[in-house]
Amino acid sequence: MKRELSTLLSRDFEFPGVLVTVNDVDVTPDFKQAHVFIGILGTLANPEEIIAQLTERRVYLQNKVAKRVVLKFTPRLSFHHDSSVERGTNVVSLIDRIDIPDEIRPLGEDDVAL
Repeated sequence: MKRELSTLLSRDFEFPGVLVTVNDVDVTPDFKQAHVFIGILGTLANPEEIIAQLTERRVYLQNKVAKRVVLKFTPRLSFHHDSSVERGTNVVSLIDRIDIPDEIRPLGEDDVAL
């Protein structure tokens, strides 16, 4: 389901200046609901608008997925903004900015970290 949704988003939708990815799809055990977590990166990104656009085209996406993925039920898609990639990028950026003096040595076996 994740792969098919990713393919549909890249082929059938245009998001100028923004990278939109399907980070995860969580399907309920009865296959009636699917929570689609969308990653949005870019300086022009407005997550609310992109999620609204996907929600507006939900039925189209469900029909396309139903033709490609064989399931007992076609789950009802609900889209959610997943900011985990953005948070990860921010953490890496913060780590890169840390200035570690050369005098600091790694802890040895006898050292105790506090």
